[in-house]
Amino acid sequence: MKKYRPNRKSAIALNYDEEQDQAPHVVAKGEGLIAEEIINRASEAEVPVYEDETLVQLMNELNINESIPEDLYQAVAEVFAFIYQSDQKYI
Repeated sequence: MKKYRPNRKSAIALNYDEEQDQAPHVVAKGEGLIAEEIINRASEAEVPVYEDETLVQLMNELNINESIPEDLYQAVAEVFAFIYQSDQKYI
């Protein structure tokens, strides 16, 4: 089991297609330079970045393409609500 290192930047990217997916799933994750690249690509694509160290720590246990477990639905719903609200500001 990998240990979470709070002194290194970590990032998790999620995807959710309500027509195809039962739950959001991890599409990218990493620490250090990889985390910075994930965040840079999100910024370049104008995808809002939501910062929550505790949630990243919990989701860091998931593998790429793995759906988030039910016990994280509420926390991830808050992330998607943040993204939705951010998108509404630009419409």
